[in-house]
Amino acid sequence: MPLFKPPFYKLPIFKTGWLLLALLSYSSLGIAATLTLKQAEALALASNPALHAADSNAVAMAAIPSQVSSLPDPTLSLNAMNLPVNSFSTTQENMTQMQIGFSQALPFPGKLALKAEAAERLAEAAASNRDELRLLLLRNVRIHWWNLAYLDKALMLVQSNQALLRNLVRVSEAKYKTGSGLQQDVLLAQLELSHLLDRELSLKTQREFQVAELNALLGRDSVAALTLPEQLPEIIKATPNIIVLKQWARDNRPMLASLNRHVDAAGSLVALAEKDYYPDFKLGAVYGVRQGINPVNRQSRSDLGSIMLSMTLPIYAGNKQDRAVDQRKAEKAKAEFSWQDGLNRVYAEIDAAASDLRITREQLSLFKQGIIPQARQTTASMLAGYQVNKVDFLNLVRAQLAEFNNDIQYWQLYARAAQAEARLAAASGKKHLEKDVINHE
Repeated sequence: MPLFKPPFYKLPIFKTGWLLLALLSYSSLGIAATLTLKQAEALALASNPALHAADSNAVAMAAIPSQVSSLPDPTLSLNAMNLPVNSFSTTQENMTQMQIGFSQALPFPGKLALKAEAAERLAEAAASNRDELRLLLLRNVRIHWWNLAYLDKALMLVQSNQALLRNLVRVSEAKYKTGSGLQQDVLLAQLELSHLLDRELSLKTQREFQVAELNALLGRDSVAALTLPEQLPEIIKATPNIIVLKQWARDNRPMLASLNRHVDAAGSLVALAEKDYYPDFKLGAVYGVRQGINPVNRQSRSDLGSIMLSMTLPIYAGNKQDRAVDQRKAEKAKAEFSWQDGLNRVYAEIDAAASDLRITREQLSLFKQGIIPQARQTTASMLAGYQVNKVDFLNLVRAQLAEFNNDIQYWQLYARAAQAEARLAAASGKKHLEKDVINHE
């Protein structure tokens, strides 16, 4: 079934940003525009605040590597050295100096590069987390959109069956008045009609909940009206290639990529901790200005210069560097185990979604080709028999309700199959299940 599109959406100008702008305008005006699945996905990607937060976090993390790979800021010093406190004169004492100094901390070679490497891997992990959130957002939008689609179909069926039962109530009342029917038939029809009214209220409550959930994903007010098209997208009619999907997920699922980047970052931090066994340096230079006359040779006092080199002494390695290396190695092992656990969970998600999709598609085929046509034939036969008093009213009502329940279950299975497809795509790290991962039947 093709996607339903109002005529103005067919214009080229509405196929890109204008379409999203129109949707946002409808939302701000409180107009319940028909929302297709593709439009819901586009709106969520453009407006979901959690996705924007993840994107901002990725941008922030990307700014860290250049910071940690830079040398520490140098130090500028201004000193008054050997200044006599009895006069504060700069000419009284021979060693009095007004100094200007400059010093620069120099980490042991390789440390800054390792810090930058770890930060780059963590920035890549943040970008992968954003991509993972985008996948999960699309999955959740599809799940809630299909829940809403099923509820709309169920409400339509409930209202249609209410009309049928009202007609049966009138028929049973007419037969009862003419003496060819029973009062219990009238009461039974009224009872089943009441049950349908109760079910309608329950479905409307569920729909309000799904509307609120979907609006939250779309970045809209939770009570904004949502109207879905009557024609629904088709579900896939072929079997996904699980082996291909698992290989793709291993190589491309953002969650696994993020966990792998954490493993790489942990490895860099292990190497950095091992570098801490070596000293860091500090290089400095000072220029001292002296004033006054040298009493020995009666000449102006010469200025003085100093050069300094200092280094740290890692003499507490047993309690400090050794423990830091152990800590970083344990963190790397944790990251590796987390990646393996993530891979196992991804494979389990793929298997579960693929199984659900396969079984649901088989159930849909059974309902479409067997159960629903048989139920319709049964109801028609019961109705014909009831009109000539060959079938009792109870069996007619049961047949009508069975047909109604089968119709509702069909659309529930239809939505469930589409949701399984959405879960399978997300678990595999794909926005959509493409032709290269489908085994055509």
